[in-house]
Amino acid sequence: MPSTQPVTVNLGPQHPSTHGVFRMRVTFDGEEIVDVEPVFGYLHRGSEKLAEERTYTQVLTLTDRMDYVSSMLNNQSYILAVEKLANVEPSPRGVWLRMIASELQRIASHLVATGFLIQDLGALGTPLIYSMRQREYILDLFEMLCGARITNSYLRPGGVYMDAPEEFWPALDKVLLDVPHAFDELEELLSANEIIKSRTIGVSILSPESMVNASITGPMLRAGGVDWDLRHRNPYDFYDQINFHRPLHNSSDNFARFWVRIQEARESVKIIRQCIDKIEPGPVRPSFDEVPRLLRPPPGDVYSAIEGSKGELGFYLVSDGGIAPYRCHVRASSLINLTLLREMLIGELFNDLFVSFGSIDLNMGEVDR
Repeated sequence: MPSTQPVTVNLGPQHPSTHGVFRMRVTFDGEEIVDVEPVFGYLHRGSEKLAEERTYTQVLTLTDRMDYVSSMLNNQSYILAVEKLANVEPSPRGVWLRMIASELQRIASHLVATGFLIQDLGALGTPLIYSMRQREYILDLFEMLCGARITNSYLRPGGVYMDAPEEFWPALDKVLLDVPHAFDELEELLSANEIIKSRTIGVSILSPESMVNASITGPMLRAGGVDWDLRHRNPYDFYDQINFHRPLHNSSDNFARFWVRIQEARESVKIIRQCIDKIEPGPVRPSFDEVPRLLRPPPGDVYSAIEGSKGELGFYLVSDGGIAPYRCHVRASSLINLTLLREMLIGELFNDLFVSFGSIDLNMGEVDR
C-alpha cells in the first residue's frame, strides 16, 4: 500500500470565522487533525500602552474597541476598576442603567456568537440574519442612550454619561418581549436539526478539570458543568440584589457551548426586568465637585473583574497620583479561552475545525492588545 505523510497547512491569517486576524498551523493526516499551532498577534493596537497617555475617562474609548461586539461590558469592567482605584461612590440610578446596558450587550454578543456559529456550520446566512436582526433592535436602544451603536463609551466613573430618554423605556419593553421569541425561534430551528446535532454533539470536548486549570471562564466553563459566574460568586454593582439562574450543561462540547449562550440570554432578560423594577429617579452620576473631570486617584493599584459575555474580563490599573494610569493591563477572556484550542481540535476532522473555533466565541481585538 502507498505510504502517506502528514501535511501541515497554514490557515489564515484572515478568515471569515474570526472577528479580526488569526492564523493556525494545522497538521493533517488525511482529514484528521493531528497537531495545531495557534499563531496570533497581528493587530498591534497597543491599547494598554496607549492608556498610559490618556486621562482615566479617555481610556474608556480604548476599551470599546477591544471587544467591539461587547463594548458596554468592557466599559463596565474598566469603570469599576477606576471607581475602586479613586474611591468613587457611584450614583444608584447610574448603576442600574449600566447594568441594563451591560445585560443588553450580553444578549447582543450571544446573538452574534450564535449566528456566526451556525454560519460556520454552513447554514448560508439565514440564522445569522435572524440573529443580527434582533441585535439591531438592541443597537437602536444603545443609540437612544448615548448616540452610538457599537463603540458606545456610555459609562463614566460614578455612573453613566447621561440619563435614558423617555422613549427608551417603551422601546426597551418591546425588545424584552421580542428577544425570548427570537431565541425560541432560533432554538426550534437549530437544536433539533440533525445536521447541527451531528456536527456539534460530542465534538471538541473539554474536561472541566482542564478548563479550570487553564483559567477558562464564561459560557465555555459553564458548558462543562462548572457553576462559576462572577455576578453570583463575587457580585459587583447591584447584582447582589438580583436573582438569576446560571445555565449549566455537562457535555462540554460544541453543542453545549451554543446551548448555554442561548439560555444565558434568556436570563439576561429576567435581570433587566428586575433592574427596571428597582431603578428610581435621581442623578445618573455624581456632580463634578464630587468626581472631577480629571480624576487623580491616590497612588496604588487595583484589579477589578466582571462576568463578561465571554468570561472573566478584568482590568489591572496602577496609579502614581496623576491624571492617567501609570500602568494598565487587561485580563481578556478571549485570550485565555484560546489556550486549549489545540486540545479541542486534535483528533477532530477538518470540517469541525472552524465550527469548534467559532464555539469559543472570541474577538481578536482583545487578544492582541
